[in-house]
Amino acid sequence: MVREAPPRVDPGQTHAGRAVNVKKNCWRRPGALLPFVALAIGGCTGVQSALDPKGPAAATIAGISWIMFAGAALIFLSVIILLACGLLHRPACRRAIDSNLFIIGGGVILPVVTLSALLVYAMFAQASLVETPGEEPLVVEVIGHQWWWEMTYRDGDVSQRVTTANELHIPAGRPVELHLESRDVIHTFWVPNLAGKRDMVPGHTNVLHIEADKPGLFRGQCNEFCGDQHALMSLFVVSETPKDFERWLAGQRKRASVPTDPFLKKGHDAFMTAGCALCHTVRGTQARGQVAPDLTHFGSRHSIAAATLRNNTANLEAWIVSAQHLKPDNRMPNYHFDGETLHAVAAWLESLE
Repeated sequence: MVREAPPRVDPGQTHAGRAVNVKKNCWRRPGALLPFVALAIGGCTGVQSALDPKGPAAATIAGISWIMFAGAALIFLSVIILLACGLLHRPACRRAIDSNLFIIGGGVILPVVTLSALLVYAMFAQASLVETPGEEPLVVEVIGHQWWWEMTYRDGDVSQRVTTANELHIPAGRPVELHLESRDVIHTFWVPNLAGKRDMVPGHTNVLHIEADKPGLFRGQCNEFCGDQHALMSLFVVSETPKDFERWLAGQRKRASVPTDPFLKKGHDAFMTAGCALCHTVRGTQARGQVAPDLTHFGSRHSIAAATLRNNTANLEAWIVSAQHLKPDNRMPNYHFDGETLHAVAAWLESLE
């Protein structure tokens, strides 16, 4: 049997065909990266984005980030151009790259000038972040616990001071001075939309100034690993108009009272006798515990368990009976109330507004 010889193929045509395929593949690959680029751009905004500033300090930090990004992008583009010159074997490019002038300029002078300029700019920007605000600030003491936040408003008479948990209310347009402390391990207070990070060290008080440009709800996070439930140690900052803030503060100064409604009274009594009052405080009642969040106005808050759950009836009842399942190793045990008692306890807590 005689085999036929394979057809001759012009080498030039083969290379041309390969070149066409390579070009097609080159165009396809950037297209495949578009979803990832869109995803990265989408991460520049959101409830916890330092690139979406809502206050003066955050705007300064975002400005530093964008300037450094622009500098890095220019350097990256320069490297890509040099790489292209080397790959394309252009004699003029190769001669320029091989020259000592290019090596000294691109490898020594340019980095020194660029990094020095960025350093000077960052130092001046940092100085503006630690300046004492001209207007008298609202002073709030923030204490970090495993794994929740305690806030005490120190303005006014000592008897009128307000303590709340996991939710910081501030007046829009007014500087706020936070005195940051910790009762156990190192935490870090960070609300990316409003300011930078600041450590909370046991036995030491750090100060952080924040300010919101306008009313809004901003999410914050502990940014220092502090134990098993570090990821579930969040908070909300509620920025309000000055009038709304003063109204909120006046409401927070009010004390709770023993309810007269039989159903709410049943929940109140169960709370007091089940051991909850040994850890929590509800001002105006016999609950005077000091090791867990103050619940005097719990019903007015946005979240449960340091922004772990939205504050609604279903989540509240689930938290009462399954706290160790929803946030393992926190210091609240699971409570085994019967159905009616559970509903009553939740209803009483929701009435504390």
